[in-house]
This record gives sequence, C-alpha cells and structure tokens, in this order.
Amino acid sequence: MPYTPSGFFCDRLIRERERRDGEGSLNKPLRFNGQDFNTLRQECLQKKSLFEDDSFPATVESLGFKELGHKSNKVKNIVWKRPKEICENPQFIVGGASRTDICQGDLGDCWLLAAIACLTLNEKLLYRVVPAEQSYSERYGGIFHFQFWRYGDWVDVVIDDRIPTVNNQLVFTKSAERNEFWSALLEKAYAKLHGSYEALKGGNTTEAMEDFTGGVTEFYEMKEAPKELYKIMKKALERGSLMGCSIDSLVPARLETRTVTGLVKGHAYSVTAVEECKASQASKVRLVRLRNPWGQVEWNGPWSDNSKEWTSLSKNEKDKLQHQSAEDGEFWMSFEDFRKNYTKIEICNLTPDALEDDKIHKWTVSMNEGRWVRGCSAGGCRNYPDTFWTNPQYRLRLLEEDDDPEDSEVGCTFVVALMQKNRRKERKMGANLFTIGFSIYEVPKEMHGNKQHMQKDFFLINASKARSKAYINLREVTQRFRLSPGEYVIVPSTYEPHQEGEFILRVFSEKKNTSEEIENRIEADHPVPAPASAGEESEDDQQFRSIFQEIAGDEMEITANELKNVLNRVISKHKDLNTEGFSLESCRSMIALMDVSFMDGTGRLNLQEFRHLWNKIKQWQGIFKHYNADQSGSINSYEMRNAINDAGFRLNNQLYDIITMRYANENMNIDFDSFISCLVRLEAMFRAFQAFDQEGDGTIRLSVLEWLQLTMYT
Repeated sequence: MPYTPSGFFCDRLIRERERRDGEGSLNKPLRFNGQDFNTLRQECLQKKSLFEDDSFPATVESLGFKELGHKSNKVKNIVWKRPKEICENPQFIVGGASRTDICQGDLGDCWLLAAIACLTLNEKLLYRVVPAEQSYSERYGGIFHFQFWRYGDWVDVVIDDRIPTVNNQLVFTKSAERNEFWSALLEKAYAKLHGSYEALKGGNTTEAMEDFTGGVTEFYEMKEAPKELYKIMKKALERGSLMGCSIDSLVPARLETRTVTGLVKGHAYSVTAVEECKASQASKVRLVRLRNPWGQVEWNGPWSDNSKEWTSLSKNEKDKLQHQSAEDGEFWMSFEDFRKNYTKIEICNLTPDALEDDKIHKWTVSMNEGRWVRGCSAGGCRNYPDTFWTNPQYRLRLLEEDDDPEDSEVGCTFVVALMQKNRRKERKMGANLFTIGFSIYEVPKEMHGNKQHMQKDFFLINASKARSKAYINLREVTQRFRLSPGEYVIVPSTYEPHQEGEFILRVFSEKKNTSEEIENRIEADHPVPAPASAGEESEDDQQFRSIFQEIAGDEMEITANELKNVLNRVISKHKDLNTEGFSLESCRSMIALMDVSFMDGTGRLNLQEFRHLWNKIKQWQGIFKHYNADQSGSINSYEMRNAINDAGFRLNNQLYDIITMRYANENMNIDFDSFISCLVRLEAMFRAFQAFDQEGDGTIRLSVLEWLQLTMYT
C-alpha cells in the first residue's frame, strides 16, 4: 500500500509528543483508538447499560475478510453473545489463570495460544497484559480491557464482551471451564488490535510473546543449537522468559499431520517447564514439559502420561513435577527426545540477558522507527548495489567493552532486532510479510562523527562486518553479535527493492551504546541564483535576449505564459532531453521563485530576473543530462537523490520521500519538466526561509497570513 508522507510524519510527531508526556509506558499506556477504559465503564454504569464497541462491532467485518468474510458459509450461523447469555454465573477468571485455561477453537491461531499458555507461568507478566480488576460481579458494564506492547509502546485495548458463538458454544478460544472467559476475551482484544479474527490465522509464537512482554526473541534451530541448550532453557524459564517450539512443516497443522508419536507438524507448542530429577537407579533424567494449545493430542512416547518410565520416580519426584494422567494437551518428554523431535525453539527474553553464562547483565536499549519507500528508500539487499545504499541507515556507536575478564578477545556484545510493522493488520488489503534482514558496516576512523548518509561507493568498496544470518519472511529478524568498540552503520532492508513498509530497529547492548538514524543536515550550498556572467554571451544567451525583447515589448517584462513560450523555443533544440517542454504551472513556479528571491511580487520577470533564472536552468540542465545518459528523457527516483545533491541541496530521508511522492511517475521516473520544477521549488523555499530567519537560528515564526501567502504562491 502507498504511504502518504504527511500522514506518516504527523503520526510520528504525535507519538513523539505522547512519549514526552509519558504515554506509551507501562504506567501510562496509549489508548488504542482513543478509548479510555475507566471513562467508558463509568458511563455504562451511570446509564445502567452494557458497552457496545463501535470500533470493533459484533459484525462480519470483525470476523474477517475472506474465509470469515461476507461470502463465507462459516459465518452464517455465528451469533455474538455475552457470557451471561451463554452460561450461568460467568466468571472472568476461575481459580487463577493457568495454562489449562486455553483451548483452541476453529481459528488457526495456535501460535497465539501457545504464547498465552507461556504467559500464565509468570503472574507478574500475566496481570500486566490481563489487568486483574475486572469482573462479572463487581462494576460489570460489559466492557473489558487488555494491554499489549506495540512497536515500542504499551497500548490499552478496550472491548465489549460479545463473543462469536455457534449453538451456544464459543467458536474460537475457550477455557476448560465453561464459565471462564478471560482467554476468549484476550483473544478478542488481540484480534481488534490486528483488525479482525481472521488476521490472527497463521503466525509465529514469537510475535505474541513479544507483544505480551516487549522482550526480544532469539531462535535456535535444533540441528545448530549449542551443547548447553538444556541449561539455556532452564535459565530462561527461571528468568521469566517465554518459550515455544515447533516441528517444521509445509502444510498447516491439523490432526492428519501428526507423527506416529502424536506430535503435530507445523504446530506451535508451549514449553512450560524444564526439570532434572532422580530415577530409581540414582541416575538423573532431564525432562521438558510441553503443552498443545488444542487442549488434547499429546506425545505418546517415553515419559508420556501413562508410560512405564514414571514408575522409576519416587512419589516426591512425581509431586515435584506435578505429574498427572489427563488428556489436557500437556505432557512430559525427555530432553533428548525433545531435541530429536522438534526442529526449532524460540525464547523471548524479557531482557536479552546472555543465557549462555551465569551472570545477570544490565542491558541498554535504543529504538528507531523507519520505513522503506518505493523509489526512494526501498533499496533491497546487497544484490542490488545501485539502490542498496538508499536504504535507511543507522549509526551505532559501541563505546564500552564487555565485563568478561576470562575472555581474551576485546568486544562489545549487542543484539539487533529488526521488526516490520502492521503487515498482519494489512492482510485484508493483500499485504504479506516481507523477506527482511540487515547488514552492519564498520565506519572508518576518519569518518567518525560524520552523520552523512553513506553513498553508493562506500558499499561497493567495503564488505559488511556482520549481518543477519539470512533474509527471512518473519515479522522480526534478531541476531546477537560481538564487535570491537567503534562506530558502525546498520542498514535494514527488504530482500527485493521497491517494497514499501514501516519498521522498528532495536539495538540491545550490555554496555553503553548509541543508535540513531543518519539524517543529513538540511541546507543549500547555493540558495540564491548566481548572477549572469559579465563575459561573452553564448549563442543561447544571445538568442534568449533577442526572443525576450521580441516577446516582452516595451514593458520588458514577461508573464508565465510568455516565459513558457521563450523556454520551450530554446529547449526544443536540445533533442537529447527528449522533453515536450515546460508546463504553464512550472513556469508559474519559476516566476514565483524570482519573486521570492527579489521580493518584488509582480508576477512577471524582467530581463535581469530572466537571466538569473536561465543561468540556474542551464546548471540544472547539465545535471539532468549527466543522469539521463540513455537520453530517455527521465531519471529514476534513486538517481534523483544524487542529482539533488549535485545541485547543492542537502536533504534528509523524509524530504527525499516527499520529493519522490510528489514528482515521480508511476514507474518511479522523473522527467525534465518535473526535475526543474522540483529544484525551482527547493530553491524558492530555501530562499524564503532565509528571508524570514532574521535571527539566523534555523527557526522562523509566521502568522497564518504569511504562511498562506508563502505556500500558496511558491
């Protein structure tokens, strides 16, 4: 989907202002859709009415857009009901929230439910996501709320308690207790966050884990996992980390994809415990407890519920493991069988502590928001050297070494996490996850402190110092590195160029680091058109003087329409420009430039102003010809960045994005007329700003009238 620059930047400014006010933090989460839970509940209690959420109504639109859309037979029998219409004595939570409260329904969101099951293992985390002051008995108004971490901010999501049912049974997530509804309502709030229930179909457990914690996830492929994996897993659970695992599959999880041992391929499981216990022969056995979010279908191999291995344990050991025989989706297996049968494990760390050793580290985190814009800053990976350099760039400064006296190698440990935004929410518009990754380059010492965007030549002659293992179509790509202290450039990108999307880039490090987007200083080397040379006139100059006098007449001034005729008579002789000439609107902009520059406000050009303008056009024409080497009559939007730089303007990525949106055609090309119009406007706006910046401090103050006069004319 195309992005509107003004909308993106306005949203960014609003978020920055909210963060300055403390909103988005754990103590003051952002109000999703502007809804305030306490205010809305109080209104319902005063009116003695039940809340109905207009922003996520009990209609097909909230169910989905394709398989659960208007044309689907699946939605015909769905009736939205409140819990008090479903059962007697409904409860929000019965006897405390636990992993057995989550049973999957008819929605393919096992990845979400596996994360919820993990969440119940840490009460502090659970009641951050599921605020505890909610009930069906006290102050009930048909309204509930839940809190999620969303791209750097905590948001509070308000819902009503109408839930999809068929034959008085919940269609989606349900609890093992018929009168318990916290898990179903949590699923509804998460669906609202993403636009619909159907948007939750298919995913990765790490998405929900991070949305519940704000943590950072690291993956381990079992075939490449470190020898200390058992220790890593045990320490992770002790530190409150959330953990999931799966078996790779090319098809969606269903009963038919079970292995002979009862495990389901392509399915998300929760890891809920890792324990070591003594067997009867005094030997130790390492066990892993897992849960299938279906609430049934368990492992039937060694250490399954009724296997003979349990007879080798004492009653105390069984009690410690809370062993019970029940078809509830939860089971134990040996660590060796765990490694043999599962292909991937995901650990969401509340902080990216080094799980490989016994030390507790303090980590610092920096976060940057960015986006890839087609034709401007969506350059693709290193396979596309002509555009790779245009991707957003972030300067990383590693300032202090790790505290690790046992390691002879000096270095700074850090974790880079690149997360693409809103792709799940935009599924109904055809969006899918991009294939993303990043590269890290060392900045030469002579360039330290230089905040300029690295140009194409830098990447052609310098190899990356580190990079993500692979480009992959996950919401987030994360990797741990250890590099020497110094300055580096991180370049996040999609694999293919021209793919538009927003992202956040987080950098975690043991010691102090700084990470910030490289933004060129906005300036113009030559904001005022240079006077005409007093030397010998060229053939074009002589022709222009003759034509000007012929058209201007006795007044010696020309209008925009007359300027158009003058310029196009001369430009038409430059066949290599392959242009139809200047439009009337472009010529009006040129006259506005001269009016702003000379402050006469006549709306016409005299000979002196005309010569100033023509000198500038000749300079810009030379730049255009340089990049129009194929004489196609246009330059592409990536070349436009360099052309603008050659013209003496230093802009940042936001302005390059706007220029691409404004002047490039659907093929991301800019013709000669648009090229000149863009530079004319830049020149005019720089000149106007300098005129108003009387203090020289880079800021101006305008009245509404002055602002409108300036922008409407230029």
